[in-house]
Amino acid sequence: MKRVLRGTYSPPPDKSITHRALFFSALAHGLSVIKNPLATGDCLSTLSAFKKLGIQVSVQKKIWKVRGGLLKRPGTAINCQNSGTSMRLLAGLLSSQNFDSTLTGDASLSKRPMKRVMVPLKQMGAVIHAKDGNFAPLKIQGNPNLRAINYQLPVASAQVKSSILLAGLSADGTTTVTEPTKSRDHTERMLKQLGAKIQFNPNSPLSSPNKVSIKKGGRLKSFSMTVPGDFSSAAFFIAAALIVPGSDIVIKNVNLNPTRTGLFPILKRMGADIKIIKKSLSGFEPVGDIRVKYSTLKGTDIRKDEIPLMIDEVPILAVLATQARGKTEVSGAEELRVKESDRLKALAVELGKLGADIKEKPDGLVIQGPTALCGAVCESYHDHRIAMSLAVANLISQGKITIKNFSCTKVSYPNFLGDLKKLVKNS
Repeated sequence: MKRVLRGTYSPPPDKSITHRALFFSALAHGLSVIKNPLATGDCLSTLSAFKKLGIQVSVQKKIWKVRGGLLKRPGTAINCQNSGTSMRLLAGLLSSQNFDSTLTGDASLSKRPMKRVMVPLKQMGAVIHAKDGNFAPLKIQGNPNLRAINYQLPVASAQVKSSILLAGLSADGTTTVTEPTKSRDHTERMLKQLGAKIQFNPNSPLSSPNKVSIKKGGRLKSFSMTVPGDFSSAAFFIAAALIVPGSDIVIKNVNLNPTRTGLFPILKRMGADIKIIKKSLSGFEPVGDIRVKYSTLKGTDIRKDEIPLMIDEVPILAVLATQARGKTEVSGAEELRVKESDRLKALAVELGKLGADIKEKPDGLVIQGPTALCGAVCESYHDHRIAMSLAVANLISQGKITIKNFSCTKVSYPNFLGDLKKLVKNS
């Protein structure tokens, strides 16, 4: 009896937007309401941080109410746990305060580079000390007299860009950040609608240089918003439907911000039967429904300028590539070496265990397909996206794939297996 994926699926709330909603509600004047937040590991780290900074947060079922105001000196270090977004964005925000603070993290986060955010912040006058000049804990001496800078990011990064913009809210003058290509623009969209003095072009070409400028001042307004479904979480289900024969699913209420859906044009090039069947504007972001059917895929080349718009989807794309006809080559993805794990190495090793024809290169991967996958015992490297990608591979493997430390998925998607099970039917 064969298994197929059928039915309707709603992904968990968007992680990136939940983080930013917490930041801006904490800075806004008055009471803000965040509906449908992602109440899991990384976002809870940000929530805990703001409570420690004196912000009042009322946590109810699927609703967080945040009363913004002045931040207060934390009594102890702020533990960001495994959340790089929390640490990098807080570094920008706390650099301009009139108190000192310390940011710590778990063993994994403590190995992730922070120099990339420290360099521009120090140019603004921030005083930050880090282990070996690059790693947490970060000891921040607040400086309310930050100065504006014009900064060219060497690599497109929504986290670094957002950190600089948060510091720029309090820096004298106009701070400008230019990226080689466009990264996620949730921060800019929210700041614009909340009253910040920010300039950017949301409709600029995704592959061209992207410039954002923010001027000191601009009182942020309180707000009410509903967090849409996370495209990065939905990507695992999109991939599953594409490679399990006979599958046909509808994914509801997904964030369709073009800086998040870079996987879409790549899937189209690969021959995927995937369509947006409903689209609207909800709050700060475009949202919609997606229909996905099983498809015969072909290999494609993923260029460096495409990577920032699908940085979190490379692991599941690698699984898709094992089932695509011909060669798939990923280039310009060296950023994946400094995520929760070295994702390029992890994918090459673990998919190789399953029988995939996959080769690691300094900035990406080369995958030849299609190949039948076999069962094996695999490592997750305590990386949620590696773990979930291997779970999707298990749907088509000829033997069982056992994934060690699968509980790491709780940082973004604790009910992943439960939601997947609901869609799996016998045919």
